[in-house]
Amino acid sequence: MVLPAEGHGGSACGAGCVVPPRHDRPVTRTHTVTGSPIGPLTPVTEDGALVALFMELPGRTPDAAVLGQRDDASSADVVRQLGEYFSGERTAFDLLLRPSGNELQLAVWRLMAEIPYGETRSYGALARQLGDRTLAQAVGAACGRNPLPVVVPCHRVVGADGSLVGFGGGLPRKRFLLDLEQRAQRLF
Repeated sequence: MVLPAEGHGGSACGAGCVVPPRHDRPVTRTHTVTGSPIGPLTPVTEDGALVALFMELPGRTPDAAVLGQRDDASSADVVRQLGEYFSGERTAFDLLLRPSGNELQLAVWRLMAEIPYGETRSYGALARQLGDRTLAQAVGAACGRNPLPVVVPCHRVVGADGSLVGFGGGLPRKRFLLDLEQRAQRLF
């Protein structure tokens, strides 16, 4: 998946890219819930673009207004691609994305989306890619605010020594996702 550079405003945006929100008409936000090996996932779409993917976490339930109406058909492609990912058949997502964040967060999420399947990068390495090695903690904060976990693979970002640190879904899920990608790579 490739996330285009900021300022991409073209309406003919290809799959897997970030599109700006439309302000000329009301938006339609919908969600569904799907099972996965890491627990129930709730994809939220807005006018056809994926805007959030929630993991079930104890004591943290998204507000109904954030989710919109339940509409299983609106997220059918997301659910299909997640199923393919978890079965080891998909190594990259081909979805229209519209995450909401500040300039630094969007830049970090673009870099995360470029980390190849089955590989990892450190927070410091992403900070260096941004041009400032002192941004490692800010990179970590941006990873923690990633609204599209799994799809924008924040689980592929690790500590400088390769250790598993910081994952909003919990370190056991991070380990599961990294192991899943390693197992799938060995099969091919």
